[in-house]
Amino acid sequence: MSFSDHTMTSPSLLVAGSNSPMLGLTIAWHPDSNRVGEQFIVADPQAEMELSRFSPAFRLAGKDALPLGHGGISREALRIQRNGDQGVLITPPASRMVVEVNGVPIHAAVHITQEQLSKGLILGLGRAVLLCLHWMQCLPKMNEMEGVIGVGSSAILLRDQIRQVANTDFPVLLLGETGTGKEIAARGIHQHSQRRHSQMVTVNMAALNESLAAADLFGAARGAYTGAQQARKGLFAEAENATLFLDEIGNTPASIQPMLLRVLETGDYRPLGAAQDLHASARLIAATDQDLYGENFNQALLRRLESFVIHLPPLRERREDIGVLILYLLKQNKLEYPVSLPTSLISDLLIYDWPGNIRQLSHVLRRILLALQAGQPADFHQLVGASKERSSIASAKPVTPTASLATKGIEAPPAVRKKLADLSEDDVLQAMVQHDWYIQGAAQELGISRPSMYKLLEQHSQIRKAEQIPVAELRAVLDASQGIIEQAAHKLKTPAESLRRYARIIAISALSG
Repeated sequence: MSFSDHTMTSPSLLVAGSNSPMLGLTIAWHPDSNRVGEQFIVADPQAEMELSRFSPAFRLAGKDALPLGHGGISREALRIQRNGDQGVLITPPASRMVVEVNGVPIHAAVHITQEQLSKGLILGLGRAVLLCLHWMQCLPKMNEMEGVIGVGSSAILLRDQIRQVANTDFPVLLLGETGTGKEIAARGIHQHSQRRHSQMVTVNMAALNESLAAADLFGAARGAYTGAQQARKGLFAEAENATLFLDEIGNTPASIQPMLLRVLETGDYRPLGAAQDLHASARLIAATDQDLYGENFNQALLRRLESFVIHLPPLRERREDIGVLILYLLKQNKLEYPVSLPTSLISDLLIYDWPGNIRQLSHVLRRILLALQAGQPADFHQLVGASKERSSIASAKPVTPTASLATKGIEAPPAVRKKLADLSEDDVLQAMVQHDWYIQGAAQELGISRPSMYKLLEQHSQIRKAEQIPVAELRAVLDASQGIIEQAAHKLKTPAESLRRYARIIAISALSG
């Protein structure tokens, strides 16, 4: 059997009667950036691949296939041999080409376990081309979606799920760690639904003032509370015939949870102080990075929210997508970068485990570009706040073909748990600055819960609430920051989440005024 039988267009990719995952080889970085994301897929669990400058041919779904082609890659073949479901054996070629596995040079055959492959393995060739060796649970397919970037199984499945549920009016619950793109997934559902012609309304439930949360969500009649001089339109009414995205649903005030349950059960709600019910036509999407199955969340509400659940995997479980994400983020953020970013730096980006996921990757890319544009060295470990000792990869040495490779991805240093009394104002301020004024990342950095972080922010002498900052100052800083919330939050010393929400309120007030 020739190896061409295992290309992604071949029917032999589907092995009859086998539930074994396919082996994917994705171009994670290439001197020609147009090649990033191209793949070669192997379905046969006993297949052996020969990888050289001229073979195999990589491709994106629906496009032409090409070999790696780069002159720094040896004509002599590196061999990758599958051993059923036990892993793969990688044998470097008899050439001078440097071969690295997760940044470690290898000089003899090494065995990679199935568990190591499940985390994605970065294979460096000639210090020029970086490939990700990983499992694929499905064939590549053309199902592109704005903002939902990736070529691996997880990204393909996520886009399919978004399209599947978008055609319904089911409530959707998005579960995933902070920074995995839950709001982007919510926007994808909205944009592919019949409600796409209306604007999606977003509210951060963690940022709601508990005493005013009911009025924010459901509205209020005139005189319903002190200062209510006129009737107030709530977010449910604002999202009429559209989509209402309840971000950070796990932080919903306890008094509000039964009200949300009633809306989901009956479709009706009553504005604060009103004499009669209104009917909600908004489609609900909720998201959280918390475990909702404990005692602190209304379980009846959870059952209603989980009509359709989408799990967004952390970036460390979809390492094959990091290369295409880097290019996408550079383009989205309009970041100009040198003709050739250092391959060693890209290798670090690919190997790092990204506890802050895509959001953290985006922020680190900005710092890297700013450093390079200023002519400074881009020290990866310093930029991500990880110590070199923890981030380094274990030294590699020649091993026998049956030995296991003692390498692993770069790990972020675990947050040191501290008591609130042990945290100074400087600790809190530095954590917020390090995480671009996002509360969840700062809380993880300090090793405390999100509610504890809110308590520290409330008591902090320098950090301000967005709603307490004069509107003129807010507008001036937002204009000077060209609408980039993170920059404005840094200048104003206020959390980015609440600033984003309050900036939206200011914009609406300006339009209605």
